[in-house]
Amino acid sequence: MTENDEKTALLLLGCPQVPVQTSMALYLAHGLSERGIRPVVAGTTAARKLMEVADPGRYYLDEVTDIDDAIDDITGKVRDFDLCFVFIHNDSGIAYAGTMAYISKARVYALIFGEHAEELAAEIEFPCEVVAAKAVHNPMPLKRKLEEVMQWAAVSKR
Repeated sequence: MTENDEKTALLLLGCPQVPVQTSMALYLAHGLSERGIRPVVAGTTAARKLMEVADPGRYYLDEVTDIDDAIDDITGKVRDFDLCFVFIHNDSGIAYAGTMAYISKARVYALIFGEHAEELAAEIEFPCEVVAAKAVHNPMPLKRKLEEVMQWAAVSKR
């Protein structure tokens, strides 16, 4: 990556079972864009549809893709990202984050939320930055922690 290249961030969204995921993903996409980092959202069908319905004018969403297609592109060296934010509220989210930590050159951030955020955070045994908050319906605990991360994510090097 050169100075003139645009930084990119992958936002990886699993099943949108926990309500805060959609609002926090839109908030993160907005924050990254404000810092000159292009967000790409990859998710399950349900997660993508919730994002697209929440942002019909595409103010915060630029590119939205299937989660498996994004992983295939990274594995096949078709593309990669500077940053990767994985939204985690269950064991499969941890598996996605672990996969990203090993296949991507991106700096990986595990955004862990939900009733069992602290227990899930303790399961992480791969290189990444962990951001955990017990947030289910109220996004504010995760938002506060994410704001701290966004301050240095924007200036971090790979």
